[in-house]
Amino acid sequence: MNTSFTDYPVVAIHLGAALAAGAAIGLERSYHARPAGFRTHTLVCLASSLLMLVTLFQWQWLPGIPLDTVRTDPTRMAQGIMTGIGFLGAGVIFKEGLSVRGLTTAASIWMTAAIGILFGVGFHFPAILATLFTLGILSGFRWIEARMPSQSYAHCMLRFKRSEVPGEDEVRGLLTRHGFAVHNLSYRLDDEGASFEYRMVIRASDEASARALSDHLLGDERVRSFRISPTGD
Repeated sequence: MNTSFTDYPVVAIHLGAALAAGAAIGLERSYHARPAGFRTHTLVCLASSLLMLVTLFQWQWLPGIPLDTVRTDPTRMAQGIMTGIGFLGAGVIFKEGLSVRGLTTAASIWMTAAIGILFGVGFHFPAILATLFTLGILSGFRWIEARMPSQSYAHCMLRFKRSEVPGEDEVRGLLTRHGFAVHNLSYRLDDEGASFEYRMVIRASDEASARALSDHLLGDERVRSFRISPTGD
């Protein structure tokens, strides 16, 4: 692309603003040890801005020919960028036990690409506003979320020796005393009939309930093994 010297400041402003926005969002993600952090978000935002600059200066691709010869729809470029970012976002979503993590990071990558597109075409005010909103959502909403009342869910498995299996009512009573509601209770005979398992989804309003339940199960000699796996994003 043969840009003139007068275009260089415009290109520098667009790319520099995109770099700063991507770096700011990436720093927040890196601070919280997310899989896609400082460099990833910076590159995503910069690349999106760079690709949109290609369409912004499309008449300079082939100098000396009529302007009507080169026609590129900028919206199609933006659609291609967002489609490609979908693959990158999917790469940071992973399953950890029974929990799915990385959804917020994937959403932040998607937003960073959109901000890069805005900077690329020169919509600086909405791009800056979107950057501030994104940082506010990632940081400020975390503070609000930590203080608002919520319910926590977990997948629970209790394994007993077959000859020492407590009744269902006893298991439900134990979980109720620790502040849990029981859902989807199922049964399983394992170890060639030597062990009996209760599997269920449990719900509580206090995150400390899982720790108290774990301490109790550790002291119960009838329990051969157990697992409490919190679910979450």
